[in-house]
Order: sequence, then structure tokens, then C-alpha cells
Amino acid sequence: MPWCFHICIDECSLCLQKIQEDLNKQLLENLVGFLSRSHSDFQEKTTEWTCRMKFREIPTAALVLGVNVTDHDLTFRGLSGILQDNITPYVALLEAKDCPGIKNLMQKLMGQLMKCDIDVDSLEDEDCVQVSQNRIRCSMSSLISWYESVKKVCCCKKRNSSSRHWQSPPVVVIFKDMESFTTKVLQDFIVISSQHIHELPLVLIFGIATSPMIIHRLLPHSVSSLLCIELFQSLSCKEHLSTIIDKLLLTSQFPFKVGEKVLQVLINIFLYHDFSVQNFIKGFQLCIVEHFYSQPLSVLCCQLVDTKKRACSLSHDQCENIRKLPSFRRYVEKQESGRQVALLTNDSFLKEETVKLLEDLHVYHENYVLILRCLHVFTSSLPKYPLGKQIRELHCACLENRVWETEEYESSLQLARMLNKTDLVTMLQQCVEILMSSSGKEFDKTSEKLKEFLTQFQNLEASQEQDMSVLSQKELQKKTDLYHLQKTLLELKESRRSKKLTKFEMLRFEVVDYIDSLVRKYLIPADDRTLHEVVYFNTASVLREHLNAAPRTALHTALNNPHWYLKCDGGGISNKAPDICIAYKLHLECGRLINLVDWLEAFSTVVMAAEEPNADAASSDQVDDTIHARFIRAISELELLGFIKPSKQKTDHVARLTWGGC
Repeated sequence: MPWCFHICIDECSLCLQKIQEDLNKQLLENLVGFLSRSHSDFQEKTTEWTCRMKFREIPTAALVLGVNVTDHDLTFRGLSGILQDNITPYVALLEAKDCPGIKNLMQKLMGQLMKCDIDVDSLEDEDCVQVSQNRIRCSMSSLISWYESVKKVCCCKKRNSSSRHWQSPPVVVIFKDMESFTTKVLQDFIVISSQHIHELPLVLIFGIATSPMIIHRLLPHSVSSLLCIELFQSLSCKEHLSTIIDKLLLTSQFPFKVGEKVLQVLINIFLYHDFSVQNFIKGFQLCIVEHFYSQPLSVLCCQLVDTKKRACSLSHDQCENIRKLPSFRRYVEKQESGRQVALLTNDSFLKEETVKLLEDLHVYHENYVLILRCLHVFTSSLPKYPLGKQIRELHCACLENRVWETEEYESSLQLARMLNKTDLVTMLQQCVEILMSSSGKEFDKTSEKLKEFLTQFQNLEASQEQDMSVLSQKELQKKTDLYHLQKTLLELKESRRSKKLTKFEMLRFEVVDYIDSLVRKYLIPADDRTLHEVVYFNTASVLREHLNAAPRTALHTALNNPHWYLKCDGGGISNKAPDICIAYKLHLECGRLINLVDWLEAFSTVVMAAEEPNADAASSDQVDDTIHARFIRAISELELLGFIKPSKQKTDHVARLTWGGC
């Protein structure tokens, strides 16, 4: 891989890490604040804590994370790290698969809090754990005794050092997948903990993937009333994805891009399979690997931002690869004959032209992103969202073709020409802010033009015709009879056709036409740009092969070609292959119905091929039994995988469920 591949991967990882930290920052700060308030109430013995102690209420945070379960580990790890750094060192993360009963839950809890490994099977009494050569019973009283001992140590350390932890740090128990826990386990733990809440500052955090109502569905009122619940809502997975696309793909600072079809594959897998942002990121990183592996000119990808750094050091082979690009061929065809000869024969001239083309491509990306955001400001506020509400949908539409030639774009313009003054002013202000954020001077005149529109709107007075239209609308609202209502609507329609446009309507048309001109100038599809193949990965079929699961194909490959995975001879039917592979290859040579006796004889022949001819005859029966057992196991595995099934036509036959063969 070229050096720029590692730069792209590292920049991608750092960018994604920062984005995820920013997205979870507010949520984690709110949780830390909740835990701080709950703990301070306990430590200071405030009136609120006294009331809680009286009613035996446990401070509980209901953390609604959404259905993207595969991404929750990262959130919980970040939460655990922040709590251990700022609030308390005593944080336990519990999963339902590790806590089938209350005893297992207490063992796991005490094991994590005491920083020890628990080997339950090696203990004579399963209620006890070995901690520092002392047998401690896994019970709430043991947990309280342990907490009292460590609290004294914390007090001494607090006096002698500037620790960030509280003097009496709380014990935080995180249930990562609350819905998966057994109802009885949760009930028993909550009831037992509530009886000792005045001795142990316990705080619970429930990780919820569905809805907060699951707490009341799993727990009866007598148990849920023991919890003082506060709700925390994380960012939805769709909003998370939109932020990732906005910060990573819709930026000119990150040079690598994906085409419309590739981006659509990644989004479809996200929306219709797992809702996992982590898997979307892995798919994007896979695109980077494939692009740098398959595209010889990918070395120019990282030079897009700093084109003069290495562009002039291109080799002759790289120059030839540039000349083979379809976009470069189209560029050469548009040049005059002298430049065409120089571009196709002179490497030095080609290198200088490549630098200019890469600079133009970088400028195109900067302008594209800014105008795309401005167009999204208009389209996202329309009532029907013809081009989609999310910016990723608009981005895909612009990458696919000339967006201004689509029916959805025409519908958007028609709706935009019906916006009121307040909405238009708000949109123009947002567009000015977007264009002013650019470091270049490309859009200085555009910003001034939009500011001029804003000034005209501010100075615009409501005309008499607008007042008349408002009055007629009020009269229209008074009509309750269907006949008179239709008659009034027709009259209003005819009057609008005959009357002249107001100043406001003329200005509104002018604003929409100006935005339309910016779209036609800057939102040209990337496929029309020269050298776009250097930056864009467009092979969606390769991505589908990697990401879309095809288990039957993978099974066929593994069973038919085991030498691809195992260090054994390939080709034919080898006796060194696993038994299931031998049975699978033999069944491929059969028809729809397979005779088990013939299949066993063929299997035995292959397996016995490596046996010595002078083997002990006394052990032949034992060998036959062994081969018979191996054969039964192999066909049982094939039946489990769905390649064969028992046949009702003949009892000593099985039916083949795969295509091909005789």
C-alpha cells in the first residue's frame, strides 16, 4: 500500500473518534451531573436523600440508546472511563448473559468491584468467592462491609492527596442490556438493594434499546416504585449517521470520496440491516482499502490538498495511467491539437497540467460542499421534501446526475416560490453564514448578493394586493358551503392569473432563480470532473461482495475447496480433507436421490486410500465401525447445513437439495 493510504486511514480514524466524542459529550456530561447530584445528596445527608432513604428509592438513570446494539459498547466504555476518572472508581458493567440468576449477578458485581477474578466452578460453595485468600460470601452484607473498609481508605487518601474522587464514592452498576435481563433477577436485586440504600450509595444505570416503558413492563409497580428514575436520551442512530456523513464525506479536508452507488450501498446496509454506525465506518474504511489496492493513481489522493508536494514526482508509468483515465481522455478531446499532442507525449507538460487539474478538483469540492449546504437549507424546509430531508439524500441525488434536470428539483423550485417572507429571510441568513465560513474569496460576491436580498426584504412593505389576498383568504375561511367554497376558489385563481406580481413575489422569484443559478454552476456531478477516478471509489459491486452475506456460497467454497483454508493438497477428493468435505464432494457427483450404502462405500474408499495394504485384519471390523461413525457424523452435519434431507420415497436414500451434478 502507498504511504498516502496510511495517511487516509489515520485521518479517518482520528476524525471519526473526534466526531463520536463530540456526539456523546453532552449525554455523558448529563449523566455525570446526575451521578454527582445523587452522590452529593447521600454524602451531605440532605433532605432529599433523607426522603429517598425513607422510601428506599435508588437513584436510577434510564439511558435510551436506540436499537444499534453493536455500537453501545463504545458508549458504555466511554461512560465507564469518565465515571472512573471524575466520580468514583467503583463501576460495574453487567450483561444479561453473565447473570442468569441473582447469585451470578452478585458474584459478577463483587468480582468487578473488588478487581478480582472469580472462578465459580472451582469453589465448593457457589455463594462465596476467593478474594485475597479470604472467603467472602457474595451477599449484600458482604458488599456493604467491603464498601465500609474501602471508604476509610478513600478518606485517608483524600486527606493526603488531591484525588478527583468523592470522599464517599458511590457504587455505580450499569445494566448494559436491561431488556435481556430476567425479570426475577432484576426484581430481587432492586428489592435487596433498596433495603440497604441507607448504608450503600448505590446508583443504577439501565441501558435501554427500545423504550423507557420497558422498565414498567418488566418490573411491577411495587418494585419500580423503589427506583428514582431520570431519563436520558442519546442521539438516534440516523442522526448519528447524518453527522458522520456531514463531517467526514461532505468536507474538502478529507480527500477520499465515494461515489453515489457506493454510498447508497453503505446507507442501505445501515438502514435495512443493523443500524450500526460502527459497521458503516468499517464499510467506509473497506472502500479506502479497495480504492488504494485497485487504483494505481490513488497515490495522488492525498496530494489533493497540497498538490505541489509530490505531483511533479510522477513516474512515466503513472503518467501513462493518467492518460488512460476516461475523464482525462474527455479532457484531451476538448483541447486544441497542440495541447493534445503535448498532453499525450510530453510527461513534463502532463505533470504540470496534473497539478492544475488537482487544484481545480480541490476547489470544486470546496465549492460543491458550500452550495450543497445552501441548497439543503432550502429543500429541508419544504413541506414535502422532494429531494429528501437529510443532506445525505440530497448529496446522493447530486452525485447521481445533474440534479437540476430531475422532476424532484423542479418540484422543489415550485414549492420554494411559494415560501413566505419569514422563511425566506431565515434561509438567506443561514446561507450567508455558510458562505462566510469559507476561507476563500470565491463566494464574496455571492454573499454580498444574498445580503442585498436580505436588505430588500427588510425594506419591503406589505402591498395593498397582499392585504387584499389576506382578506380574501379570511372570506374563504368563512365559506362553509361546498358550492360557494369551490366558486370562491375559482375566482381567486382567476384573479391571480390576471393580476400583476407584487414586489414581494418578484423578489421571491429573483431569490429562487439566483439559488438555481448557483446550483447549476457548482453542483455538477463528480463524474464530469477530470481526474475524479483518483479520488472517488465507484465499484459498488466489489463492496456488495464483501458486505452482503452469502452463506451458501461461502459454505460451498469452504467444503469444495478446503485447501484454501487448510494446509492440504488441493484438487480432486483428498483423504486428508475433513470428513464433511469428502462427503460433500462425493454428493456433488450424485443425482437427486443418493443411496446411503453407495455413498458410504465411496466414502470408505477415499478414507482408506492412505491405509497400508498389510494392515492387521483383526482390526478391520473396528476400522469399519470407525469409518461408519465418521460417515454418519458427516452426513448429519450436511443435513444440518441444509444440503440433504431424508427421502420419503426410499428409506435408504436421501434427497439432495443443491443444484448441479448429474
